[in-house]
Amino acid sequence: MTKRSFDFFVSLIGLILLSPVFLLLICLIKLSSKGGAFYKQLRVGQHGKDFTLLKFRSMYVNSDRRGLLTVGSQDKRITPIGIFIRDYKLDELPQLINVFLGDMSLVGPRPEVRKYVELYSPEELKVLDLKPGITDLASIKYKNENDILSAQESPEQYYIEVIMPDKIKINLSSYDLSKTVIGSIKIIIITLRAIVKRK
Repeated sequence: MTKRSFDFFVSLIGLILLSPVFLLLICLIKLSSKGGAFYKQLRVGQHGKDFTLLKFRSMYVNSDRRGLLTVGSQDKRITPIGIFIRDYKLDELPQLINVFLGDMSLVGPRPEVRKYVELYSPEELKVLDLKPGITDLASIKYKNENDILSAQESPEQYYIEVIMPDKIKINLSSYDLSKTVIGSIKIIIITLRAIVKRK
């Protein structure tokens, strides 16, 4: 089975099985604050092509105008239900749609906004040869990224100078693992364990 076939069938099955969860979260999000249940944002995909990434909305409408990074669960832009869905990574579930459509893979580098991609070095740009994913080894290492950023005097500078380069390095070094079905399954299992442990 090719990785694309694996992504297609797993995302399709996931969307079907998780449809009750989708409906519940949509209702809770809309009851929690004004606005739609989904958050859409342009991200840079494979070969530098833009695509629309989907998430369940966890912040108040237009909060991203005050900055692209969130800094900890106490960020006042995050809604009450948003704290919960972020804690368990439920806000990422709509990206199963992105995987189904072929914009993303289940496992691959997390896609960035173009603002940050424009800061990549020529070597770091090689990460765009890979299809972006919902999870990867870098995401597992930085599962508490928001809390790490909240402890910094300049969160965005720390992200650009420390976290982002390290994530790219991890993704490039783990390419052989993430490009296979077996490797993807291993990373998905590690991800699920990390979500359950949370800390």
